Amino acid sequence: MSEERYDFVVFGASGFTGQFVVDEVARVIEEEGGNLKMAIAGRSMEKLQKVLKESSQRTGLTLEETPIIICDVSSQESLGEMCKQAKVVLNCVGPYRFYGEQVVKACIENSAHHIDISGEPQYLEKMQLMYSGKAREQDVYVIGACGFDSVPSDLGVAFLTQKFDGDLNSVEFFVTLHPGADGLSGNITTLESALHGFAKAGELKPLRKTLFPTPLPRSQYKIVPKSAGFNKDIDHWCLNFPGSDRAIVNRSVRFDYEVNQKRPFQVGAYIQLPSFIYMMLTVIIGFLVGILAKFSIGRSLILKYPQIFTFGVFKHGGPSKKQIETSSFSITLIGKGWKDKLTDVDAQHDTPPDSKIVVRVSGPEAGYVTTPICMVQCALTLLKEVSKDKMCGGVYTTAAIFRDTSLIDRLNKHNVKYEVITEQGPI
Repeated sequence: MSEERYDFVVFGASGFTGQFVVDEVARVIEEEGGNLKMAIAGRSMEKLQKVLKESSQRTGLTLEETPIIICDVSSQESLGEMCKQAKVVLNCVGPYRFYGEQVVKACIENSAHHIDISGEPQYLEKMQLMYSGKAREQDVYVIGACGFDSVPSDLGVAFLTQKFDGDLNSVEFFVTLHPGADGLSGNITTLESALHGFAKAGELKPLRKTLFPTPLPRSQYKIVPKSAGFNKDIDHWCLNFPGSDRAIVNRSVRFDYEVNQKRPFQVGAYIQLPSFIYMMLTVIIGFLVGILAKFSIGRSLILKYPQIFTFGVFKHGGPSKKQIETSSFSITLIGKGWKDKLTDVDAQHDTPPDSKIVVRVSGPEAGYVTTPICMVQCALTLLKEVSKDKMCGGVYTTAAIFRDTSLIDRLNKHNVKYEVITEQGPI
C-alpha cells in the first residue's frame, strides 16, 4: 500500500458511534507518538467539521485540521476515492445489511483493509462467502465484528483456549451488562440492525449450508443450551444471548480446525440476568418485539417509538453522557474438557469431561466506550503486526487473525481486561 495513504479513515464519523471512534483514534495516535495519520469521512462537510471541533473538546487534542473526505455510501465512485486514500477503513456506517457490502467491495478493489463493528451474522457470513477469495487475491484483510460484538467474547474464548491444558469439549460464556444509576440505553441504529436480523433470520440456514458444507466433528458429551432458565455454573438466571457472538466464535473454531488442525469444541452464549422476574419480562418483551419485527409496519412502529417498545433500552439520540460513564460489562467464560490430550483432532474421548477453567473479560460501557477501544486497537494491531507473510488476505474473525498478536495485551492496557478467575482443575 502507498505510504501516502492515511493510516486510519473513519467512515461514518458523524454518526453516533463514529464520533466516539474519532475520539479513540485521536487518543491512540497521541499514545503512539503522533506518527500515524487519520482522516474522517462522511456525507456532510458541516457535520464532519462539527465532529472534529467537539472531539477536540472531549479529548483535549487539536483535531480541527484533520483531513476530511466527502464520501456517500450510495456512490461507489466516492467510496473508491475514499478507499484509495486509506490503509485501513474503520467503517461505522450501519445497518451493515444495507450499507456494508459496497464498502467492503470498494476496499478490496482499492487495496484498503476494512474493519467494521457489525453484529449482524447474515452480513458477516455473506461477506466471508462472497469476498474472502477476492480479498485474498488483493492481499486485503476484511475483519468484521470488531466492537463489543464480538471482540470480548471471540478473543475471550481464544484466551481461554490458550490457558486450558488439554482438550476442550465446550466453552459457555455469560454476558452481563452492568447499568449505572441512570440505567442502560442504546442508539436506534443498533436496534434497527437487530430488527432486520430477526426479520431475515431464515436467510442464515441456506447461507451457512453454502459457506460451511462440511459439519465439524461432534462430541458425544453435548451441552444442552436452555433458551431460558437457572444456570448452576454461575448461580444466575440466563437467556440465550441474542447477539452475534456465538456465531462468530463458531466461525473462529471452524477456522482453527480447518486451517490450524485444532480440535473443535461446542459453544454456548447467554445473557446473565438479576432475577427470575427480570428474565420473564425480558422474554415477554423479546417475544413481542420479535413478532413485530417480522413485518415492515411493525419494524417502523418500533423504530418510531423505541422507548415504548423496548422499555427505554433503546432511544433516539442514544445513551446520555452519564449512562455511558457509569455503565460497564463483564463476560464470564467457562471451559470444560479433558486434561489428557488426544493426538488426533478427529478422535473422540470416551469418558466425560474432567477438567474446568473459568476466565473473565470486563470493561467499561459496551456500546460507545468498549466498542471504539476494540475497533481502534484491532486497526492498530492490523497495521503493526499482520502481514501477508504471516497470514494471507481474506475475510476473518478477530480471533482467527489476531490470536498470535499483542491485541489482548493492548486491550488490557486500555481497560478491557482478560483474566483467569479459576485456574484449571477437576470438575
